[in-house]
Amino acid sequence: MDIRHEADGTKGRFTTGEGDSEMTYVRVGETLVIFDHTFVPDQYRGQGLAGKLIAAGVDWARAENLKVIPQCPFARAEFDRKPEYRDVLQA
Repeated sequence: MDIRHEADGTKGRFTTGEGDSEMTYVRVGETLVIFDHTFVPDQYRGQGLAGKLIAAGVDWARAENLKVIPQCPFARAEFDRKPEYRDVLQA
């Protein structure tokens, strides 16, 4: 699956080619990012796309040495389920 990262100033998103699936974020300062929205169209749900978008965001945050606030309910649930994401979680 091809996941693309698009950034424009303090806003950005990770997207797939599957029906405009996306996870959006907002950068807050130099070291903090808020995952604020995850969307997967109904016909693509249940395929793990949203989880893959969150994983791509986490990988990016690690590479950029950022901390994450998972504001989106799905992102929050993923962080709760996956202890391996806690290294980027804003305390």
